[in-house]
Amino acid sequence: MSTTSDDAVRAYVAAHYEAFLDDLADWLRLPSVSADPDHAPDVRRSAEWLAAALSATGFPTTEVWETQGAPAVFAEWPCDDPAAPTVLVYGHHDVQPAHRDDGWRTDPFEPVVDAGRLYGRGAADDKGQVLFHTLGIRAHLAATGRRAPAVHLKMIVEGEEESGSPHFPELLRAHADRLACDAVIVSDTGMWSEDTPTVCTGMRGLTDCQIDLRGPDQDIHSGSFGGAVPNPATEAARLAAALHDEDRRVAVPGFYEGVEELTAEERALFAELPFDENRWLRTAHSHATLGEAGYTTLERIWARPTAEVNGVSGGYQGPGGKTVVPSAAQLKLSFRLVAGQDAEKVQQAVRDWVAARLPAGIRHEITFWGATRPCLTPLDHPALQSVVRAMERAFGQRVRFTREGGSGPAADLQDVLGVPVLFLGISVPSDGWHAPNEKVELDLLAKGAEAAAHLWSDLAATWHPG
Repeated sequence: MSTTSDDAVRAYVAAHYEAFLDDLADWLRLPSVSADPDHAPDVRRSAEWLAAALSATGFPTTEVWETQGAPAVFAEWPCDDPAAPTVLVYGHHDVQPAHRDDGWRTDPFEPVVDAGRLYGRGAADDKGQVLFHTLGIRAHLAATGRRAPAVHLKMIVEGEEESGSPHFPELLRAHADRLACDAVIVSDTGMWSEDTPTVCTGMRGLTDCQIDLRGPDQDIHSGSFGGAVPNPATEAARLAAALHDEDRRVAVPGFYEGVEELTAEERALFAELPFDENRWLRTAHSHATLGEAGYTTLERIWARPTAEVNGVSGGYQGPGGKTVVPSAAQLKLSFRLVAGQDAEKVQQAVRDWVAARLPAGIRHEITFWGATRPCLTPLDHPALQSVVRAMERAFGQRVRFTREGGSGPAADLQDVLGVPVLFLGISVPSDGWHAPNEKVELDLLAKGAEAAAHLWSDLAATWHPG
């Protein structure tokens, strides 16, 4: 078991916390907005700032890696034990756009501490959660008396996550040898709440498409021709209506092939969470829950595959009426995928389903915009158990489990590097990712550093991959 003293770690974090916050504030002042070309110099300065900070922390290797877009930062700190596990920490240093007139109470790039919270764009997503690793590794060394981490420690911090990570898979493939590891720790995630610390065990995948339908070569008179020729707008609506059966299951044949079903243990663990459905509905700006029969709301959004109609268009959209059979219509669909599903097989199933349902006289074209694979770490994986123990030591209470309903670069890390992806994050829903007045809870940020400090010793003592 870990030899890291809880008291020693906590004392070190407390003694160095103000200096850590000063460093974080300096980094938050850099408006590293990857989506805005005008901020490209700021994104570069952010990468250079982080590389310098990691070097000052003690990483003997720190590099800024170029991509076709924004730069990433790589750091490496070998352990003196060749047999120790190799762990790669992932995060991102770019941030969402932010302007004072968006509803911010203060300048989004001038950090403010108020009532135990640090406000500023990137405070939680994701600069705060990246930087707590610098304090955590120093606390780990101080508490253990080591000169190097108990694991071979690497970091990859990209600069385009808030722009969809367009060049990240290519970066991973190009540097796969340098990034080789036994596990990835993603610190771009959150917990259920301040009072209920949790560890995420997986994220859903995603594939989405546009279906273009064409009927007549031009709009035609609905009186002279309607009812006698196929109408692409009607067929778009029929496809949308046929996407689910009466139990709200996706009706595309083959869609559920390979789906890993929830175990009784997982369902019981989800049910332990203090879920308030009415509060969740308010967050969703909705008035009732609805979904696949036989599953709870949390199970639906975390562990079940879904199909959503993102948009239907076609025909006349102006004021008043225009009695035509339109020449074209369009349907946009997205599919969230879970462990066991193959995105390419889902795409082919959708293509076959559409082709089988359309009548003669309707030409169609389907365009898929790529895919993100799902990722899931089994509850009994030894590295996951190390993360749980580290969190429990930092928080002094039992840690529960969640999943993420969305999708992200975690699957790219899993696929390219071929290792399990684990999540260590301390953000809470009220932090307001992407919203005005983004903040991070100062006490939770300290807990994140403590958990990271414990994690490296625990992994080294209890996990022997390969």
